[in-house]
Amino acid sequence: MAYDYNVAVLGGGPGGYEAAIRCAQLGLKTCLVEARELGGTCLNRGCIPTKALLHGAEVYEAAKNGGVFGITGEVKLDYGRLAAFKDDRVSKLVRGIEALEKANGVEVIRGFGVITGPHALKVGDREVTWDKLILAMGSAPSRPPVPGMDTAYTSDDVLAAKFLVSNVIIIGGGVIGIEFATLFASLGKRATIIEMMPEILPGAIPEITSKTRAILKKKGVEFILGAKVTEVVGGRTVRFEKDGAADERKAQAVIVCAGRRPMTRDCGLENIGLETDRRGFIEVDDHLRTAVADVYAIGDITGKIQLAHVASAQGMAAAANCAGQDRAMRYDRVPACIYTSPEIAYVGLSEDAARAQGLEVEVGSFNIAANGRCLVMNENTGLAKVIAEKGSGKILGCQIMAPRATDMIAEIAAVMEHGGTVETLSNVIHPHPTVSEIIAEATHDVEGLAVNAMPRK
Repeated sequence: MAYDYNVAVLGGGPGGYEAAIRCAQLGLKTCLVEARELGGTCLNRGCIPTKALLHGAEVYEAAKNGGVFGITGEVKLDYGRLAAFKDDRVSKLVRGIEALEKANGVEVIRGFGVITGPHALKVGDREVTWDKLILAMGSAPSRPPVPGMDTAYTSDDVLAAKFLVSNVIIIGGGVIGIEFATLFASLGKRATIIEMMPEILPGAIPEITSKTRAILKKKGVEFILGAKVTEVVGGRTVRFEKDGAADERKAQAVIVCAGRRPMTRDCGLENIGLETDRRGFIEVDDHLRTAVADVYAIGDITGKIQLAHVASAQGMAAAANCAGQDRAMRYDRVPACIYTSPEIAYVGLSEDAARAQGLEVEVGSFNIAANGRCLVMNENTGLAKVIAEKGSGKILGCQIMAPRATDMIAEIAAVMEHGGTVETLSNVIHPHPTVSEIIAEATHDVEGLAVNAMPRK
């Protein structure tokens, strides 16, 4: 049977739009179905706008504190112009994706796609048939089932705003919540974080979470940890329980940053017999195959790791498999990045996680206060920590808190991808003066040979 397309991709986020291009590059006739702007949440309501605002906040804060560099004078913030800058960068990138799809011969079909049966879907009145389908519908901000939570703002609302209120309560101390706290605090606003867990940033090591809290506290951020939110009143008051006692906080706005839910409803999965779990996620194997033949799923809807670069990697693998190749995903070497100030990035196993798996480890670390590049940037809080397997020296993981940490973590991931060792990494000549030298120093410290750190006692 002849189909309209070799591959149909449902969803134009970072996983979907790149999967469509790769399918076309591999000689497959491809269409991309998207109801909103290309680029999905990451480009339009997530990664890019958040980082544009955070960069603006970083520039503002640097100018406000520029006296140490001899920069003086009054500094004013026009948030409307910063928001306009964010919108302009987003628009440029969206137009770039549209051009890329066209240049690669992908047909972009605008509208909400609904699967109508095996090898068929409808977009409005148009029916499209496909040989293979890649599901990439993405996710949306989640609201916990708490009374009044519908009156709180989500990350989408914050990123669409043209002005910022002077004080906020942020429900959730994960990556999104901490990045928003960084944004507000860096712009001179007050923020309170209420988190149910005893610590912020699950996944980060204690040395990093404690330093992050200390930096944000110094900027005026209040942390209420181990607290269960019981009610949100009018979008301005949060009631919670902590240590068995009831309490509340008031602010001009409440922002809920409590994870994201998969967008798998109302798209016709039941018409091909594809089920989701109780949270709405679609189960896939390492080749991104679902339980239905010729149907793949990628990105946030798979419930694996909800990061744009994971969605992109999954999209590339799914496209290759649609073309008859054999590509599998590995999730043990996925870098995670947090755009605080300074930045945080990590990959692989932490020291505790490695020991929990029964591994014998060796650890090296280096404080950024001893790095020349950090010193001239007036940055002195942070570290690089490398975890290696004892005996073999194989690198198991790395955590970095430093300026440009998110740019440097790929070096570790690349070495890990090829089974590299501490010796492999320590022999790499890192340019001077750069922040990246902290990686070399941390690897030298595994053997107690860091020349720019005081000897171990």
